[in-house]
Amino acid sequence: MQREHRGSDLRLGAVRARTDAYTQYAVTYESNGLTISGIMNVPDGDGPFPALVLAHGYIDPAVYTTGRGLAREQDLLARNGYVVLHTDYRNHAGSDDDPDNDVNLRLGYTEDVIAAVLALRSAARPNIDDERIGLLGRSMGGGVVYNTLVVAPGLIATAVVFAPVSARPEENIDQFQRPDRDPIVGEIEAAHGTPEENPAFWRQVSPLTYVDRVTEPLLIHHGTADDTCPIAWSERTTAAFEAAGKDVTLRKYRGEGHTFAPQWPASMDATLSFFDRHLR
Repeated sequence: MQREHRGSDLRLGAVRARTDAYTQYAVTYESNGLTISGIMNVPDGDGPFPALVLAHGYIDPAVYTTGRGLAREQDLLARNGYVVLHTDYRNHAGSDDDPDNDVNLRLGYTEDVIAAVLALRSAARPNIDDERIGLLGRSMGGGVVYNTLVVAPGLIATAVVFAPVSARPEENIDQFQRPDRDPIVGEIEAAHGTPEENPAFWRQVSPLTYVDRVTEPLLIHHGTADDTCPIAWSERTTAAFEAAGKDVTLRKYRGEGHTFAPQWPASMDATLSFFDRHLR
């Protein structure tokens, strides 16, 4: 929050695919001195089109390939007239490495999403409306979106998250890393202390602490049968936003799991309606 964030030098590389509605490019951009890779779907036509930055969920960087994650959303959103920039994040695919990212609670991913928005703006491309930019994040990427909303209020116009992680980082560690005996947990606690040893630190790295800073409307999708990211996490985040007087909507999907299968079309209809209302 105290840092000046920089994002620039959005470069379109090779064409990865052409469809009847859009062209997909490999891209790179600069994020606070690191080069970040990704993909961008650009709708056919002159535009200018509103743009969305997509923040994917956790995929082991050792097996991750560029643009992986949110494939359904990438396609559907571009077919509905949105430029879609899907960031790989640092330490993924063709991006530069940041060896301290994991011990620093992956806050570098938040920097990369902020930088993606700034890079879209600085690109000054006539087919992109740089005043109409939104965010969409899934699972871990939902947490990245929460962070972005509190770190950089006013940066974007609106945001949507699917099945997001907890807004309390220590709960994510307990849910995903500690059960697997991930050695990074010991490194994190050596650097920052445990929540019992250093409660101030853990309070300060939770976006819930700064929800009063949020200025953008937020839509949260969550399935009641999600056993990866419990819906109680989204209920608590929604309550915190509401208590602060923020524009937040939680849509619950009875029986839906973490991956959104049978009710994905309905959730995307709601997402498109939400984005159209705030970005058109």
